Amino acid sequence: MLYIWFIAINVAGIAVTVHDKSAARRGAWRVSERTLFALCLLGACPGVYLTMRIIHHKTRHKRFMIGIPLIFLAQCTITGILWYYSVL
Repeated sequence: MLYIWFIAINVAGIAVTVHDKSAARRGAWRVSERTLFALCLLGACPGVYLTMRIIHHKTRHKRFMIGIPLIFLAQCTITGILWYYSVL
């Protein structure tokens, strides 16, 4: 069940990132930075980060290029700790 969530939230993160890049080019309504970070906190870090790198969106913003990997690292660390202590 957790895998389904992970896939779904990453697909959503990819879609939102691509939409934001498209909106930026057209000068249309943009997705807020808070929304992108919220998606990352919900598990979309890999999808959002890789999409940003591939389509060159927000790659000049240190807040994203450092923040998203840090969120992902924290999530991996917490998951590892929870897994370690649940196995014992």
